[in-house]
Amino acid sequence: MRIGIIGLGLIGGSLGRDLCLNPENYVWGISRNESTCEQAIAMQAVHFAAQDISQISQLSQTNLIFICTPIAAILPTIAQIAPYLSPQTVITDVGSVKVAIVDAAEKLWDRFIGAHPMAGNAFSGIQAAELGLFQGRPCVITPNTQVNFQGDFQDNFQSSLDALNLVRQVWQSLGAVIYECSPVAHDCAVAWISHLPVFVSASLIQACTEEVNPIVADLAKHLASSGFRDTSRVGGGNPQLGRYMAEYNREALLLSLEKYQLVLQAAIAQIQANDWQGIEELLTQTQVNRSAFLD
Repeated sequence: MRIGIIGLGLIGGSLGRDLCLNPENYVWGISRNESTCEQAIAMQAVHFAAQDISQISQLSQTNLIFICTPIAAILPTIAQIAPYLSPQTVITDVGSVKVAIVDAAEKLWDRFIGAHPMAGNAFSGIQAAELGLFQGRPCVITPNTQVNFQGDFQDNFQSSLDALNLVRQVWQSLGAVIYECSPVAHDCAVAWISHLPVFVSASLIQACTEEVNPIVADLAKHLASSGFRDTSRVGGGNPQLGRYMAEYNREALLLSLEKYQLVLQAAIAQIQANDWQGIEELLTQTQVNRSAFLD
């Protein structure tokens, strides 16, 4: 199979490393940086890499293209490459937001299938690419449906079945655990377990930095350990990625933030009322419930 990867960062590079293990695949890649192209070839993440799409002679013979760019570049990238593709080429992406992408992408290319592999590590760039990164990890595939954020998930299936099957088969070949849902169901779910934590974590960091007593502020920095490290990690991540979460998943993120605000306010009220039994019951319940998300 001829496969293209546009964007050779952690996800694109890891995809390429796994795909290149199959001798039946020919993988080309695109990166804006010449050094990234050279690294990708050297680490066998691609067979050929270039900085510009015009340098890819195999473009019209490509079967499947992964767009692994930042969210804001996905639609412009599809528009750029569409004139050069065979009508049979399938395009997919790896973006963490789907509602803002899928419908518009299908208008640009009717054999587009949205996808989101839930995998990564603490690093970025081609140098962080890992073999087997997607093994046993969820990958959500989001064939287009006409839905809304009020919970109407009735399918109005528009995506090409063979294109969907190809994307599904490739992710399965990489060991991913496949989930399929509408774009809006995806965005609501990731708002809870991915996007909301970023803003809760960032708010924690910001609140700590607003301590007005310099002695307390300095002591807190010296005492910060595993609890602060664990809860602040995602809030101290890539600012552009966090901005895109808010910008492109605004509606679902706001719903989750508002619900979180209500739950936090209820906890504040319990503490104000000296309701220590209620606090213990809350924490007992969350201790039990956490395992449902992580086991």
